[in-house]
Amino acid sequence: MEFMKLPSSLATLVACFAFAHAQYPPPASYQNILNSPLDPNVTVSYKQPPDGTCTTAFATQKQYTGYIGIPPYTLAPIQQNYSINTFFWFVEARQVPEAAPLTIWLNGGPGSSSMVGFFNEVGPCEVVQLSDGSYGTQNRMWGWDRSSNVLFIDQPNQVGFSYDTATKGSLDLLAGELYEPPTPLTSGLPDYMYLNGTFGSANSNQQVPYATTANTTEIAAAATWHFLQTWLAAFPQYNPATRSNYTGSASRYSSNAPVGVNLFAESYGGKYGPTFARYFEQQNQLRSNGSIPSNTTLAIQLESVGIVSGFIDDLVQNNAYPYFAYNNTWGIQAVSQTDELNMINDFSGSGLCHDQILQCRAAMNGTDPEGYGDVEITNDLCRQAQLICANITAPYLNAGYDPYDIRQMLPSPDPPAAYQEYLNNASVLAAIGAQVNYTESSPYVQEGFISTGDTIRGGLIEDLAYLLTQGIRVALIYGDADFICNWYGGEAVSFAIASQLNNFPSQTSAIPLNAPLSTLLPSSYAKAFPAAGYADIVVNSSYIGGAVRQYGNLSFSRIYASGHFIPYFQPETAYTVFTRVILGDDISTGDAIDLASFATVGNSSATHTDSTPYSPVPTCWVRAWNATCNADDTKALLAGNGLMLNGIFYQKPDARTLPSSSVTAGIPGHPVSTASSSETGSPAMSDGSSTGLTGVYTATNTPTPTTGAAAAPGRMLEPVRWRIGPLAAVALGFVVGVGVTL
Repeated sequence: MEFMKLPSSLATLVACFAFAHAQYPPPASYQNILNSPLDPNVTVSYKQPPDGTCTTAFATQKQYTGYIGIPPYTLAPIQQNYSINTFFWFVEARQVPEAAPLTIWLNGGPGSSSMVGFFNEVGPCEVVQLSDGSYGTQNRMWGWDRSSNVLFIDQPNQVGFSYDTATKGSLDLLAGELYEPPTPLTSGLPDYMYLNGTFGSANSNQQVPYATTANTTEIAAAATWHFLQTWLAAFPQYNPATRSNYTGSASRYSSNAPVGVNLFAESYGGKYGPTFARYFEQQNQLRSNGSIPSNTTLAIQLESVGIVSGFIDDLVQNNAYPYFAYNNTWGIQAVSQTDELNMINDFSGSGLCHDQILQCRAAMNGTDPEGYGDVEITNDLCRQAQLICANITAPYLNAGYDPYDIRQMLPSPDPPAAYQEYLNNASVLAAIGAQVNYTESSPYVQEGFISTGDTIRGGLIEDLAYLLTQGIRVALIYGDADFICNWYGGEAVSFAIASQLNNFPSQTSAIPLNAPLSTLLPSSYAKAFPAAGYADIVVNSSYIGGAVRQYGNLSFSRIYASGHFIPYFQPETAYTVFTRVILGDDISTGDAIDLASFATVGNSSATHTDSTPYSPVPTCWVRAWNATCNADDTKALLAGNGLMLNGIFYQKPDARTLPSSSVTAGIPGHPVSTASSSETGSPAMSDGSSTGLTGVYTATNTPTPTTGAAAAPGRMLEPVRWRIGPLAAVALGFVVGVGVTL
């Protein structure tokens, strides 16, 4: 089936890449190789990339890249007979990193690399093209390191730079097929479309190629918990529980101060975020009751969980597809009314999507409650439900609209794939200690999750409701131009979460679990959250970036003029919402509030409408051929026409353009000039006026709503009161049965 093929966006070395000279990664070297302080069988190998590899706002910000190696059978009783080598990239906060919170960012897929989020969304730097056609990095103004230490993780195994066993192979970029061992080119493609490189093992000698990675979210959660145990112990200076100036919430556990962490996940992170967070909480409880040793484990205390464009529950969100496709706030009728009615029937018709989901979940609860995906009859039911539910989105996709942005037609112009070219440069691979070539999405992980029907299995609404009962903030953030994880479905999820808590009032993380009810809000989430109105999200003195409903620790934000990748489309708004969430502030204004007695006030519905802007012209990236190139590009390629230069294919050689010579960017060992240090004041306050690279806006009034995009990412804001505080990030992706999302 097409959606089980290797996505053509997978990144490997292109022979004609301007500054790449080898297809295989150079031998990796690390400044530090040690055993885990908690488990001597687990290894940590890491280094500090040379300056310029990722240009940060301030030269003093430290970065670490590397791997944590987990040996086979560590995840028992989960069947893990393979090694797990998980890649990470960590960056210090711009201000006072020794006191800053810790943020984790995860992309989704399943199978999508968190380097997508690092370079295209929330990381400290972004890739730009220089006048000679090569690529380098500039600092990102609204990177989330602006307020937090940030940890990006490529998970589960086989995703991005993570792998089981480094294995040489050949990648056909047009067909989206990976062959191990390397095979000669026989299809007549140009050599730049057929590349030799190093990847994780495809295990072609086994019955299934995904035997060496997780095939359910539950297994991925266990692997990530083990990763974090070692990472937090190996980097105690960034572990809020072990540094002397820890000021996080009071301990909820009997031994050792817990780690204060914020977790943000995107797209399929709607599955990852709730499951991982619930798993962490369960492990904390096992520590506290003595079921697992507290002297060789760390409690991970989550302060907030953010779901960005999240695919959380098919039973709730799939029903929104027909309505958003036909009648959305952009005035775009992507499908006919007949198609809309057929889509509704595909969801609710007898024996179709809705009924199939219920059958899958009943079987799972009875035969595979742990979610390990090892009961074949249950896997078959859930996989079948997933395929049937995919029919709902078919009319939209057949109409040619971008699933990530209803304002655009395919091929998609956003976001760019320049970072994939950069990451496969030999000097960059060496700089970060990569053992394998970079691949944006893993077909093995995707196929593994499809094989168990993971996306259909459910339980995430209940997990998020459970987190609220534990005093953890839950934030749902959706772009209003995204189709595949649209805000209609996201809003429905927020109501579904609240409805789980008929008898539970709001509670902040600062209130112990045994606090008297007199300290809590008198009304339950089920009643009070729907009753809270939508308030404007005031991003700066001239722009309203969205609307938010917030009650206690639960919030739902609709972000204006944004497709699926909200931090890419609306960087300032995304950063502002993120910061206010992890600070526990009013998401509308940024005011410090008492969440135990707070609810937004406004209209019961988010009624803002907008018009479709001019569509930019797509760039045909060879590493993302099927996503960014059209039929004419493919025809020219197969006919031997056109030109590939710096990872971009041009049908006509004279169509290529390059930036001006004034563009500057860093490359490994050759940084560009940046500020030598950040402000040294409190990490919670900054006037934000000296560099424009620190601080978060707090509104003193509400500007007139605008209908265009937000303020340009690089413009200086007028001096206002700013605050800096904890942040957290984890990104998500998801499968709708037709392919991988990020």
